[in-house]
Amino acid sequence: MIDIEKVLLIAIMHEQKDEEQFYYSLNELEALVQTAEGEVVETIVQKRSAPHRKFYVGEGKLEEINQLIEEKNINIVITNEELSGGQIRNLQEQLDVRVIDRSQLILDIFAARARTKEGKLQVELAQYAYMLPRLHGQGADLSRLGGGIGTRGPGETKLETDRRHIQNRMDDIKRRLKQVVNQREQYRGNRRKQQLFQVAVVGYTNAGKSTLFNSLTKSDSLYEDKLFATLDPLSRRMKLPSNLEVLLTDTVGFIQDLPTALIAAFRSTLEEVREADLILHVIDVAAPNRHDHESTVYRLLSELEADTIPILTIYNKRDLIEADEFVPSSHPYLIISALESEDISVVKQEIEKLIKEQWTYFSGFVPEDKASKLAKIRQYAILEKQTYVEDKSGYHVEGFVDPNHAIMKEIKEFHQE
Repeated sequence: MIDIEKVLLIAIMHEQKDEEQFYYSLNELEALVQTAEGEVVETIVQKRSAPHRKFYVGEGKLEEINQLIEEKNINIVITNEELSGGQIRNLQEQLDVRVIDRSQLILDIFAARARTKEGKLQVELAQYAYMLPRLHGQGADLSRLGGGIGTRGPGETKLETDRRHIQNRMDDIKRRLKQVVNQREQYRGNRRKQQLFQVAVVGYTNAGKSTLFNSLTKSDSLYEDKLFATLDPLSRRMKLPSNLEVLLTDTVGFIQDLPTALIAAFRSTLEEVREADLILHVIDVAAPNRHDHESTVYRLLSELEADTIPILTIYNKRDLIEADEFVPSSHPYLIISALESEDISVVKQEIEKLIKEQWTYFSGFVPEDKASKLAKIRQYAILEKQTYVEDKSGYHVEGFVDPNHAIMKEIKEFHQE
């Protein structure tokens, strides 16, 4: 059994920072530590106009931190902001324990959770990009082999040996990633040829995206009450009430203050969202900083150039709030519990309704000898009515279809009514 590492969090509250936002960020850091299998023993906050250039916190605070480390057997100190290589080195010399920052913690969680070849390469590249400018500060701590928070991935190799060696490794990863991305682009191309309507599930991390995804597709993708439970995009077919099949994709959770290196590295992973015809934006309706979560997701969607895609907002975890006191800030929306089958039915109905708003209405007559075509129409269109007309020996059909879909050609062949 692995010993749980005891963690001390330290954070600077800047004078210009919103206090509520600051403490929310600190709570989120604690949740990140729990996700990394650590235990937060103590949190130290210092009010300063700016972080100390050498030690992040003031020198007086260092004595208090040293005492706490000794009294509570702290294994690791984690800061709520990014540190320079010099700050890391100076703190480790003063405190004699491992010191990492929020960004390195997030990178570490991603390293532990990447499952696909692409995901692992993306994380490794992001870790190198983060560590390269900090090599001087990392010192012997990163060169030693060993487990623990902040030491996964390339942190277990002798990173400080040679910048050129690391740069060569990064170039090699980029080449390999290009091959993987090309393969995925071929896969996307095949999906486009099938012309299935694509729905992407996005949201702030831990909003319940994977739970909703599982309920909608009846699959068993990873569900955990942890940040970043899903890292690699996962796609499944989902059947709507009309029997139309659409493609549903679960994505990595968004988060504030995501390391720059990680946003760049995971851009191609998140680009799945850009392929979508409809986005389900899942929000934890009971989260204290729900509005910040929403704005973070919208900002990142804008950066991905996916902000023009229609969005259905899903306020999840309805059971944790008083519904009559809730005021939505996004439309169209639903308030649901992703674990309730009745609510899942409502979500599917709403998705179908929004698809119909994007598609074109059609009605026509299909002769009996062409009835085999109905199965194909049903597969790619929303068939709302199919009535057999005896005196005409055929079927009256009504529904909605994507006007740009290949099936439109076949629908036009039938007599339009």
